[in-house]
Amino acid sequence: MTTSNFDFTAREALRLLGPDPENWVPDRPGIDHNVTIVGGSGSGSTFAFALRRAGIGRVTAIDAADDEAHAGVWLTRARMEKLRTPKNVPGPELGIPELSFQAWYEARHGAEAYAAIDRIERVTWAEYLSWYRHFLGIQVRYRTRLVRIEPATGFFRLHLEVNDVPQVETTRKIIFANGVAGTGGPYIPPVLADLPHTLYAHTADAIDFEALRGKTVAVLGAAASAFDAAGVALESGAKAVHLFSRRSAIASLPLLRIREYPGAYCNYPQLPDAARWFQAWRFRQAGSTPSRNAIERAIAFPNFHIHLSAQVKSAREMGDRIVTQVNDEVFEFDFAIAGTGYFVDPTKRPELADFSQYIALWRDRYEPPENLRDDYLGTHPYFGNAREYLEKVPGTAPYLKDIHVFNPAGFVSFGLPIGDIFSIRRDIPAIVSCISHDLFFEDWAHHEARITGDIAPDFENSLYAAAVWKQPIEAATR
Repeated sequence: MTTSNFDFTAREALRLLGPDPENWVPDRPGIDHNVTIVGGSGSGSTFAFALRRAGIGRVTAIDAADDEAHAGVWLTRARMEKLRTPKNVPGPELGIPELSFQAWYEARHGAEAYAAIDRIERVTWAEYLSWYRHFLGIQVRYRTRLVRIEPATGFFRLHLEVNDVPQVETTRKIIFANGVAGTGGPYIPPVLADLPHTLYAHTADAIDFEALRGKTVAVLGAAASAFDAAGVALESGAKAVHLFSRRSAIASLPLLRIREYPGAYCNYPQLPDAARWFQAWRFRQAGSTPSRNAIERAIAFPNFHIHLSAQVKSAREMGDRIVTQVNDEVFEFDFAIAGTGYFVDPTKRPELADFSQYIALWRDRYEPPENLRDDYLGTHPYFGNAREYLEKVPGTAPYLKDIHVFNPAGFVSFGLPIGDIFSIRRDIPAIVSCISHDLFFEDWAHHEARITGDIAPDFENSLYAAAVWKQPIEAATR
């Protein structure tokens, strides 16, 4: 099938599905948007389509990136060769097969080519998302950065920078679809924090790997992003790469298998707090698992070295190099990369500063046993069923229910970090359904009038008058 034929088939599928419903949400004076989506990559685009199909109009998607190529992670911070998600996991197509990655890929490369791949190449996934966005006509406002959210009565004022110019807009609902750092930020190990930033970077940064050619590089961490960074550094000509893991072995057994069967995954949010905390704690103890492909990519180089049970005790600047003590050994490096993941803490996000102190965190709602304590888990937001912020103290910030979060801050509340391909099928419908419910009942008087008000009849009585049975006169006089 040619690309043009495939686009026709996909367009025909949408036609048979029926037209998008008209916007049923009444305008409110002074309100610019019903919903503002923060993040314009795959998740944000999927939300825009889902809201459209729900008949919710006046939706805007914003992204701080300069353009489509720099939005999201797939062509920027993501460095894996292939996605870690299985190729057949339902995603942005939202139940419409003709919009799926498989349909798109087979139209371009054939069914046999799709059957031959084990996982989706990262760049190919980015190409699919670009097609999806353009095919569905989803508009993303780039160079639009959210600076601050100011709560008001019944809406929010969004303080933005649009093309570096301050601007204020209003919205009734907010969806954060802004990736791994969306409710926190990159975690920088204290041992690196005092070094000049010219000597180290986090995997979240734009790293000039070509500048590492001929250099000796330290990578702290042993999860997927650490191995990905090590692989790129080696491919870019690094003299040697040393990866340091605090654990005695690389995590290889994901303890949370809830995604493997719908019963656990779909019902996970209803588990008791103690069960959800324990599962998150177990996952933390085991560590995040890198993909087999990421490991094989790095170990293919003889100048790649893994250090297990390696505690980096100190790191100091010496000229233009780093001198580190790892356990009882001393190493010198030209550059260090922190593949140490992200922290989650809404009180550290500037756009939430006006009200972050009112957001309920897990440490506010659950007291774990002494042997299961974990400060990292405690700073995660304690979400409602629609992935919305909840109040720490009821009545102090009722507007929090109008902010929905589709990013890894949902780790403790919903199993594994939400915001990825896996969680599209479960979490996006839940969020869209809640938004639809709220917008409808907040304007119930308007909708009641529409439902019960006088409307023009579809036809006059004269349409069927000739067929009405008339009793014969003689029968009526008997």
